[in-house]
Amino acid sequence: MQIGIYPGSFDPLTCGHLDIIKRATQLFDKLIVAIARNSEKFPLFAVEERLAMLEECCKDISKVEITSFDGLLAEYCRKNNINFIVRGLRAIVDFEYEYAIALMNKELAPSVDTIFLMSKSEFSFVSSRMVKEVASYGGDISRLVPHYVSVKLKEKFQSR
Repeated sequence: MQIGIYPGSFDPLTCGHLDIIKRATQLFDKLIVAIARNSEKFPLFAVEERLAMLEECCKDISKVEITSFDGLLAEYCRKNNINFIVRGLRAIVDFEYEYAIALMNKELAPSVDTIFLMSKSEFSFVSSRMVKEVASYGGDISRLVPHYVSVKLKEKFQSR
């Protein structure tokens, strides 16, 4: 069985993320979409909120399992018999960063390969950070995130 993992913070999930998820499911028997708990980041949404957003937005996509994990991705892959790491690339700047991470993961888990999927051009400028900034000022993010996520962002910023 070929298992892929698409790790990320997904804070919040964007249409670009969702596109990568849908396309990656065509490559594997199972795709694990995993929220990486990162103590160095200060997320807008708690892990539980992000898990709920992913569950809701991926409920109609077959072969997807939603989870979260702590620690090294390479170790998680090794423990869970994951063959491939999926990473989305928006621009050449992403490649430099992602390539270094892919090399480190290969060093730590030689049996795990990283696959890069290019984002569609309409999502090539979209990042979770920019979505949060636009949403914080009440800007229109309806074409950048799934509707459910848009609602959650509005709720989050109205409660602040």
